[in-house]
Amino acid sequence: MLEGIKAIIDSHFNEAIIDESVASTPPCLTIKNELIYSVCELLHTHHQTYFDQLSCLTGIDNGPENETMEVVYNLYSIPKNIHLMLKVILDRKKPKVDSIHSIWRNANWYERETYDLLGIHFVNHPDLRRILLPSDWEGYPLRKDYEVQKYYHGITVKYDRDKKPDDIPQIKE
Repeated sequence: MLEGIKAIIDSHFNEAIIDESVASTPPCLTIKNELIYSVCELLHTHHQTYFDQLSCLTGIDNGPENETMEVVYNLYSIPKNIHLMLKVILDRKKPKVDSIHSIWRNANWYERETYDLLGIHFVNHPDLRRILLPSDWEGYPLRKDYEVQKYYHGITVKYDRDKKPDDIPQIKE
């Protein structure tokens, strides 16, 4: 199955595939960043693959020491019963990739969440703004070097789960 998908991609885009992992579930192809939109569009429309569902899109921060981030796309073809993972590797200092919202509409929300929590910019996204955090929140909480701001509009942000405030009575049995 993976060999057939690779052949379809290679026949349309020379050298689009950077790497592959058959050990992952589902199998994963790492695609050149500048070709991810075209590859997704091909896999969505090609009669042999017809990936009609974007099951998930997520971002990964590989940390400041690696200077990279990733966007991972999990695709599924309902009629063909094929699962596939695609991945792009981004420069951590300016992480950006083309939006795929026009191929799969649910990418709109996934891309907004990834932007909100990791700061990955999705080029040509129709409404790229925070979705979980307030619009004036500082930083991106899922980055490995994220430092929690001390205050947000006068409210203390840092929270210690194990420390109980003295002024709140504890439940006693």
